[in-house]
Amino acid sequence: MEKGNKRMGAAWGRIGSLLGVIASGISKVSLFLVVITGVSLCFLSLYHYLLTSPYMRLEQVDINGVDPRMREELIRMYGLHDGQGLLSLHLDELKRKMEAHPWIRTVKLERRFPHTLVVEVEKQVAAALVRMDDFYYVNRWGEIFKPVSGNDDVDLPLITGLSADNLQVQEELRRAIHVVKVLEPEEGPWSVSELSEIHLRKDGAMSLYFNHVKAEITFMWNELADKMDGLRKVAEHLNQSGKSDLVTRINLNYVDGAVVSFSSS
Repeated sequence: MEKGNKRMGAAWGRIGSLLGVIASGISKVSLFLVVITGVSLCFLSLYHYLLTSPYMRLEQVDINGVDPRMREELIRMYGLHDGQGLLSLHLDELKRKMEAHPWIRTVKLERRFPHTLVVEVEKQVAAALVRMDDFYYVNRWGEIFKPVSGNDDVDLPLITGLSADNLQVQEELRRAIHVVKVLEPEEGPWSVSELSEIHLRKDGAMSLYFNHVKAEITFMWNELADKMDGLRKVAEHLNQSGKSDLVTRINLNYVDGAVVSFSSS
């Protein structure tokens, strides 16, 4: 009987020790949770303070890459007014909204503490027009970026002859803009300002139409740079011979020169 009581006492002792360990563990976990909660509340309070602190207010917006008129437009459109918290600005959302502007291609945003937001803008640059269901601007990367509205500048070369296959349109526009870039260094009659139309043909062939000459000038899209000297010589010869007004086509797709077609009159 005495041995049974001893065993019973030992069992209760072990149970008591186990309960003590469990209680101690629970106390430590509770303490840990209390500490974590306190730290989290401190961080939340600090974050809230920084969001509303006068020492982190937006006081200056530096917008680079645009003219003063567009700068004021962007500040007004996207609510970049003085006094709002610099940390409270959602830069990803602001970037997305700004890049939806028809004349903005890309935007980079940077907070410069304590009071400045820096906005680096890459504007769209119209290199040509294209006729599809409407007239659209095409940028220097061959990307369509905006329909032409009533007050927009339309004094740009017009790209025509796009294929009906949408998968080919981007490549065709890229080729047309390549031709525009080839002509950009030119001055006088063969400059971009005198180019009225770029007509796309099959298999990479193109035709150019200039304001000062009635002739259609044909070539392969990637060969114009090598053909410009020949084109100038042919045009000069035609001017000296007084036959410029009779020319209907100058075909540059020949290794040794060009073929000139005249009207029957």
